[in-house]
Amino acid sequence: MSPHPLTWLYVPGDRPETVTKALASGADVVVVDLEDAVAPDRKRYAREATAERLTDPQPLPVHVRVNALDSPLAAADLAAIAALPGISGLRLPKVTAPDQITHVAQTTAWAEGGAPPLYALLESALGIERAYAVATAHPALRGIALGEADLRADLGVRHDRGLDWSRSRVIVAARAASLPPPPQSVHPDTRDLEGLEASCAHGRALGFLGRAAVHPRQLPVIERVYLPTAEEIEQAETVLKAAEAHRGAQALPNGTFIDAAVVTQAHRTLSLAHRR
Repeated sequence: MSPHPLTWLYVPGDRPETVTKALASGADVVVVDLEDAVAPDRKRYAREATAERLTDPQPLPVHVRVNALDSPLAAADLAAIAALPGISGLRLPKVTAPDQITHVAQTTAWAEGGAPPLYALLESALGIERAYAVATAHPALRGIALGEADLRADLGVRHDRGLDWSRSRVIVAARAASLPPPPQSVHPDTRDLEGLEASCAHGRALGFLGRAAVHPRQLPVIERVYLPTAEEIEQAETVLKAAEAHRGAQALPNGTFIDAAVVTQAHRTLSLAHRR
């Protein structure tokens, strides 16, 4: 996986032909969904089709979102797919407590090298309140993120900005736990590319990195917004040149003050710009 994945494309697990198309879509990570995108009477087929599709290593990272951990379907999902060679990660929906992560890590430890990488989705008020506890639950946990549709319903939020506190809470928890910045939750209207762009810009300002998508047409918009601009790259290069020439805090000719924190951010900008 790229050290800075920006696009996570969800595809239904009961449509293996769509999984194949997704692998050629340009997404950084493909997420095969066994949960919300699959009708109840198709769950078993989705699991079996996904297990068959991921028997061999894949050309790019493939994660699988299993069914809710408190449902009987989750155990069957994990037993069927956790140790497959084509799996790069398991996405765990509706996580509310750290012991759920520990349990999954322990029950999937038959995979070569231990448990597969786990990613927790926080989709309720309780999950948000326990964000840091979840984020530090087990070494196998590699990331946390929001599931905003369920969270919006749980909180009764009527305006998108009503989720900003929860978003910041998850971003801070991830950083405090030394996890990567979370990707944004999906923008559900696949034809509203202007709205997607504005929402991504807002998410980037909050501290997200990249975004989940439900249609390939969303991928270029997400990548464009989250990659550094030419101006940001130029500024980062200027900062690093100045830092190399003169150690310690200083002011650039344009008046920008730089110190160790600014230098760190400049390194992050250039690392993201050269991520591939």
